[in-house]
Amino acid sequence: MQGPLQGEFAARGSERERSPLLRARRWHNRNRVESSLGPLLPLFDRERAAGNALAVGVLVHTAGSTYRKPGALMLIAANGEYSGLLSGGCLEGDLRQHALSVIETGEPRIVSYDMFGPDDLLWGLGLGCEGAMQILLLRAGPDRDWQPLTHLARALAGHEKTAVGIVLESTWPDLPIGAVALPEGASASPIPSTLSPLAQSTLRAEPVRAALQEAARSGRVGWYEGRSPGWKLFTLPLALPPKLLLLGAGPDAAPIVDFAARVNWKVTLVDHRPAYADASHFPSAERVVLARPEEVTHAIDLNRFSAAVVMSHHLQSDLGYLRMLAESEIPYVGLLGPAPRREKLLADLGEGAERLRARLHAPVGLALGGRTPESIALAIVAEIHAFVHGADGRPSDNGKTLQP
Repeated sequence: MQGPLQGEFAARGSERERSPLLRARRWHNRNRVESSLGPLLPLFDRERAAGNALAVGVLVHTAGSTYRKPGALMLIAANGEYSGLLSGGCLEGDLRQHALSVIETGEPRIVSYDMFGPDDLLWGLGLGCEGAMQILLLRAGPDRDWQPLTHLARALAGHEKTAVGIVLESTWPDLPIGAVALPEGASASPIPSTLSPLAQSTLRAEPVRAALQEAARSGRVGWYEGRSPGWKLFTLPLALPPKLLLLGAGPDAAPIVDFAARVNWKVTLVDHRPAYADASHFPSAERVVLARPEEVTHAIDLNRFSAAVVMSHHLQSDLGYLRMLAESEIPYVGLLGPAPRREKLLADLGEGAERLRARLHAPVGLALGGRTPESIALAIVAEIHAFVHGADGRPSDNGKTLQP
């Protein structure tokens, strides 16, 4: 009988005890990063301001069908409040009980859930997900300067790539489970500060720095394995939210901003019309800029954007925006409007059209149906979402429908 299991890794790194079923299952790590921190910041900021410790939940292993994949984060406060989901709400209540113990004792813990087959019904979960996961619970409080959250939050504020390392296995008493390696240049030393000088120097050594740099560069979770004595480091990159540039701030831009903010994107709007370039119209936007097309490159750094959408509904302004984007390296460029309008703009663009065509999505948006501004906004955000995540936007079942 399998269900919620805790303590697969001993607190000081003795041999872990796996159940027979977990030994039989083939664990996997999908290395596409899932560590989105932005939605967790309100709870983190509140608890840190109050001087309270939290538990950080990090999904480190998955098998089969699971709601989230390795790198996903969750925070649990001492009062039981939590932010972030690792299972869609199915396991968070049980996980919270383990987290409260971690906050109280300071001892990290790995909690395992196995939902393969019907046996999870016996534990009262009854999920039927046909999956399994391992979650590390780590205390982050004033004694540890709330690391690694403090470092990750600072990098997120600066939109800077970074990664941290967390020891998940160890046979070396000097390097316990839950020790945190921070990248070179971070404002803090390896955590906890009570680590021996040898353990601290190990987490600062070139192989660990290189592993963190690679995770930050690639945006993929990974592992680094030390030997003699043996220990294993989970490298966790920070997932930076996509930055979206909307060139045109008319009323139809508002639902795009709302949808994008809901998935934690950072949106900048530009418009040459003062009545439109009004920040009060877009409370969820990061910036609203008043500028003519030829002034945009002086006002913002185009290299920081993942996608841009041209939607001013003004032919000459759209042409100016496209001319600017043709010289940029923004990988996704969307253009609102029908195909004949697109072809006229590209013809007027001249040689710049060839630099733009491979990146241009016009008419912008997936063919979802619907003609309202909200429907169009949903189609645009959905297409960009698929693009930035390397997906093709097709149904998960490849378009198949269930037969009666």
